[in-house]
Amino acid sequence: MNGREIIACEECDLLQHAAPLTPGSSLRCRRCRAELRRGRSNGPEYALAFTTAAAVLLVISNVFPIVGLSVNGNLVQTTLAGSVRMLYSHGTWPLAILVALTTIVMPALQTLAMLWLLVPLHLGRVPWRAVEGFRLFQLARPWGMTEVLILGLLVALVKLAHIAKVVPGTALWSFVILMLLLAAASAAFDPREIWSRICTVGTGGRPWARPQLKLRRGAVTASAYGLALCEECGLLVRDPARSGAQACPRCKSHLHLRKPASLSRTWAYLLAAMVLYIPANVLPVMNTSSLFGAQKDTIMSGVVYLWTSGSWPLAVLVFIASIVVPMLKILGLVYLAVSTQFHSQWLPEQRTRIYRVIELVGRWSMLDIYVITMLVALVQFQALATIEAGPASIAFGAVVVLTLLAAMSFDPRLIWDGAERHHVRVE
Repeated sequence: MNGREIIACEECDLLQHAAPLTPGSSLRCRRCRAELRRGRSNGPEYALAFTTAAAVLLVISNVFPIVGLSVNGNLVQTTLAGSVRMLYSHGTWPLAILVALTTIVMPALQTLAMLWLLVPLHLGRVPWRAVEGFRLFQLARPWGMTEVLILGLLVALVKLAHIAKVVPGTALWSFVILMLLLAAASAAFDPREIWSRICTVGTGGRPWARPQLKLRRGAVTASAYGLALCEECGLLVRDPARSGAQACPRCKSHLHLRKPASLSRTWAYLLAAMVLYIPANVLPVMNTSSLFGAQKDTIMSGVVYLWTSGSWPLAVLVFIASIVVPMLKILGLVYLAVSTQFHSQWLPEQRTRIYRVIELVGRWSMLDIYVITMLVALVQFQALATIEAGPASIAFGAVVVLTLLAAMSFDPRLIWDGAERHHVRVE
């Protein structure tokens, strides 16, 4: 071994030499083109600054009103927590829990986890119970959807403007800045770099011991060498089946060559999502009562309303996020699961890109849920008009969650296992 660090790709399991990075550059897998590392300048320091500012704005965003509606001199305002309480009081408690988790709880936990890890490191100390801090961060990061909430608020404001005068609240602007800060903090927060610093501080500057091996020519995977990649901290560890170690020696998370029961869990989530996709698009997603009678709106009728009212860019946006994206996610995951189930060797790089896109766009289907939340919270003029969430909103929320869980359960390395034809020995 020539002293260069050897790393494994999280998406295709290919072993390759790490290369020195300059700030702003990135290291990509030479087989599937996944980003392996990104060069950062003072990443943890920047992450701490952004996270600290985000923590302050998180409080402001949840304390002050987010938007108000003025009708005949009466002003109805709501906070994000107030919107959740309104959903709960109307009996749609599954939707209330989903909105609370994705817009309040998870962003708060993500911010708390980053502060938990970054503040002690800034002071030159090893974070207390760092393993739990990282697990909290990994749990919260995929489910915090502040950016989708902002877009949902924009669509809701357009709809509310046709009902009464809209009064933007302090929390609305706070949420916009919070979205940018959380994105910047997540981009600067590299778990592997944080783990490297923790090990450096904890071992007095000595690097963490890595498996010794020689790379051979050709496409060679970590599993072929009997190595498992820890999904939490990125450490290469000897195969648990051979070494007897069931947990990562660095972060104590369970070790697996591949995600356990990946295809079975993916199929289970997908089948449930396909069943619920039908009522989510057929049943009313929103019930409106006014002086002119009652009206039941489906997702498609909401798109038509935005189009006919002149807001065609938002109509296209809602149509893509709420109808096209869920359907394509289901079809894409079915294609990946079927091709992997039959060990297909056809276009593995393209299939990996499909998986990457599904992971990227999956959360944006929550757009319609946040629109409904704002409308239900604000349009409560008993004498004039009221809006309540319909049964389809719960079904649609379940579809979004199930497709996200299906994408998380799927292991893209299985795509490449069918195409892998190299057999090497561990040295």
